[in-house]
Amino acid sequence: MAFWSGETLLARLPPLIDPFDAAKVDCAAYTLRVGSEAYVSPSDAEAEQDPRKITIRKLGTGDAFTIPAGQFAFLLTLEKITVPNYAIAFISMKSGFKLRGLVNVSGFHVDPGYSGNLIFAVFNAGPKPVHLKQGEDCFLIWYASLDNVDSEKIKTVPGYTSISTEVVTKISGELMSFDSLNAKIKKLEGDYEKRIHTIENHHRAITTVGAIVLSILVGAIVIPYAKTAWDWWATPITKPPTTSAAPTTPPNQPPQR
Repeated sequence: MAFWSGETLLARLPPLIDPFDAAKVDCAAYTLRVGSEAYVSPSDAEAEQDPRKITIRKLGTGDAFTIPAGQFAFLLTLEKITVPNYAIAFISMKSGFKLRGLVNVSGFHVDPGYSGNLIFAVFNAGPKPVHLKQGEDCFLIWYASLDNVDSEKIKTVPGYTSISTEVVTKISGELMSFDSLNAKIKKLEGDYEKRIHTIENHHRAITTVGAIVLSILVGAIVIPYAKTAWDWWATPITKPPTTSAAPTTPPNQPPQR
């Protein structure tokens, strides 16, 4: 097996890649572009805002979109490619997108006999959203010749012309990425703080009401007794009147002279 050189690509690819552009030959690879369809798995916030918008997106010329951190995407190539029966192809992301965290997870080869657009399944493993647009140079494809040019072990099913809804359905739900988990944790922290604040306010209200009720009960019990004690203390103490009695003469005693 031998990989096709840049010169071989220029000679053989015009009938194998549609549309073909000689300027897209990059050393021993050919550059493929983002096509007219894309699907990006939703974040939690996007799913809550409007679930109806989470679907396969049709891209016009130059239309831009983003792949959030921790989310998957399906990207259709602009070019329709054909792999002849005597060759095999290998595919990858361009290094600039790899450095941003975008990883190809759809597989790394195209079978002999395949003809159609390619669907790249990619995952944003980086910390920030990756911005893309229709027509952007994003992928690379290499061709290599097989040792048996008459092999019958080739792809016979029709190739892709669009992103399949069956493929999208498998990842249509929210993905538990670090970014979405962090957002959920922050939301739970906010809800917890609000509940604690509400409980503290209720506790203050109950304490205030309890203090008022206790003051009223204490007043109702203590004030009557205090009034009685004050009245008793404030009332002056009066002594009983004294009377002077006449001297008495003992019986059978003569009067003294």
